[in-house]
Amino acid sequence: MVLKIAYHPELYLGEGIKRKKLDRIKKKLEKNPRFSGVFVIAISRNPSEQLEIYAAKQLSRRFHDYFSLYVVGIAASWEEAVLLVKEMTMDCLRERGDCALKEYMRC
Repeated sequence: MVLKIAYHPELYLGEGIKRKKLDRIKKKLEKNPRFSGVFVIAISRNPSEQLEIYAAKQLSRRFHDYFSLYVVGIAASWEEAVLLVKEMTMDCLRERGDCALKEYMRC
């Protein structure tokens, strides 16, 4: 199974993710996400939600075979992922003056 994943050009990374290992992590996520051991933050497909946090092992389910993900952040743990969402929200608030994360991340 190969996931259709697009990555934000300025990907947010948790402290537990080393930039030099990022290419390897991306390949694992796309080919066999169960063994990547990370959490991804993606733009929600639901119009009433902003972002979704997934444990990479969730991405191996058949549901994701039919959808592509737009990943805006990668973290080593759930707690790191939540901190990244907070950081994204603060950046959005600082730059736009609102918390429209979907629009901010797609710009």
